[in-house]
Amino acid sequence: MENNTALLVMDMQAGIVPMLQGMAPALLGNVSKAIASARVKKIPVIYVVVGFRQGMPEVSTNNKGFAPSKERMAGMNMADFMTVHPDIAPQAGELIITKRRVSSFTGSDLEVVLRAFGIQHVVLTGIATSGVVLSTTREASDKDYKITILSDGCADGDEEVHRVLMTKVFPRQADVIMVEEWSKL
Repeated sequence: MENNTALLVMDMQAGIVPMLQGMAPALLGNVSKAIASARVKKIPVIYVVVGFRQGMPEVSTNNKGFAPSKERMAGMNMADFMTVHPDIAPQAGELIITKRRVSSFTGSDLEVVLRAFGIQHVVLTGIATSGVVLSTTREASDKDYKITILSDGCADGDEEVHRVLMTKVFPRQADVIMVEEWSKL
């Protein structure tokens, strides 16, 4: 594995993981294995969380994706929502990047951090496949990063959408492999 690689753990946070219900335990186990493998290989693990200031002032009423959540989440403690799920919590020194939109790059300093680390290859895990994984893949591709997607380290509320993205869409821009296979590289 090249030393210019980083593992991105995206939107795996306390306010999002429970939405997966029955899929959460397997996903958390797979992502935990990927994190352990990255740490052994000395690959930086970078956590990306979606979050907003209290009351979500960053969300426009024009934003069809986030606007419906604004009222529902108005009284929610954003710090609790944005906390990385405890089963895969960061270790001391591992970075947590806050983004303000779906892509890990939008409204965050992820690209600055990746450049500072000399990262050219991103390995993606996260929730949801049709959200952060898709948007980050597209933007990372446009920014000329090499991309690997850990298919069983990602999940979506719609299993058919997950399957189509992993088998038909993502392979055009990324290597799509299982956590176990990536851990052996």
